[in-house]
Amino acid sequence: MSKLSLFPLTTKANDAGHLVIGGCDSIELAAEFGTPLYIFDELSLRHKCAEFRDEFSRCYTDTKVVYACKAFISRTLATIFKEEGLGLDVVSAGEMSIAQSAHFPLDKVYFHGNNKSAEELQLALKWHIGRIVVDNFHELRMLDEIAKKQGAKPDILLRLSPGVDPHTHKYIATGVTDSKFGFFLSGAAEAVAQAMSSPNLNLVGLHFHIGSLIFEVEPYLQAIEIVLNFANDMKSRYRLEPRELNIGGGFAIQYTQDRPVSPVSVYAQAIATKVVSNCQKLGLALPGLVVEPGRAIIGQAGVALYEVGAIKDIPGIRRYVSVDGGMGDNIRPALYGAKYEAVVANKMRETEAREVTIAGKFCESGDILIKDITLPSVSAGDIIALPTCGAYCLPMASNYNASFKPAVVLVKEGKARLIRRRENLADLTSCDLV
Repeated sequence: MSKLSLFPLTTKANDAGHLVIGGCDSIELAAEFGTPLYIFDELSLRHKCAEFRDEFSRCYTDTKVVYACKAFISRTLATIFKEEGLGLDVVSAGEMSIAQSAHFPLDKVYFHGNNKSAEELQLALKWHIGRIVVDNFHELRMLDEIAKKQGAKPDILLRLSPGVDPHTHKYIATGVTDSKFGFFLSGAAEAVAQAMSSPNLNLVGLHFHIGSLIFEVEPYLQAIEIVLNFANDMKSRYRLEPRELNIGGGFAIQYTQDRPVSPVSVYAQAIATKVVSNCQKLGLALPGLVVEPGRAIIGQAGVALYEVGAIKDIPGIRRYVSVDGGMGDNIRPALYGAKYEAVVANKMRETEAREVTIAGKFCESGDILIKDITLPSVSAGDIIALPTCGAYCLPMASNYNASFKPAVVLVKEGKARLIRRRENLADLTSCDLV
């Protein structure tokens, strides 16, 4: 497998040996917009939206695809997702406000979170957010009181923790028993009873999310069986027959050449078959199916560009190639050992290679983007490109060392559009009071 297969669908090398994305020369983009720079390929993004939409609806007609904004959202992206017919999964007033500012249809928004504030719930009711995914008894009581005061009756889902191991990093496993998210099944029946008895709440379904970067189908199937068995119990006890079953997201993408992933069609077919067979076995009406991919939609569409600066050789040990970004714009390697591939974007035709470690510029020894990768001979001023940087890099970016968050451009058919400018000193001090 070529490293280029990890990049957006429109990626190629031109005659000058430069990396080209969406018809735009990455070296020219770096010169125009500076580095670090994040590039998103619009055609790849729309292709992945259509793939999820088409593959799941082919296997299960009543399916909603809801994009998980935590992977990365902006007003421009919200507009693209609106045009592609997707919903949005938000987890804060901030993400809700981005959707609202982009004139996204708020009835297609699902509001998640394990510790929503009263102010956030009030805003969700004011804006008529489509679904509130209730995470715990505290939130259930608070939402009941707020809805009563506002004369509203929101549609809600209850988030369950099915106790399934998704076989991923412990930091991104969310459906296990020891998790801060969701109602444990042992106490979830009481949550159903409280929701069903409230005249201020309309319980329409059940939700679970077992984790992120899940390479296997089996954990989804286990969780579906557990949750539908619970639903069957709730039907007999409280006459609850869920109109919606939201199975969350977490579908894996390929970050490195040695870790391939199954296509969306494999997930869709297995999940749809499991829902249908279990509902038929239990005598449950088929619910609407909701999936919430984030990384799987936007991850491959994004590429990070960095300029090489200092190079440090430690004879017999390691060669450090330092770049002008790092954990300030991509903390994933430092946070949970995430692995990436890379290319030298201005030397795509060169074959001579040696092993280097790509280090960030921040004042932490753990600020390493890639350890021990083989690249063409690298010099100061070269441009390093990392593929699959569309998800969870920018949302977790920080101003550590008073650094500026990077610019973001959207490319399509040879044209580049700045969709977020680089921060500057005025931005860093705008909240300071003296």
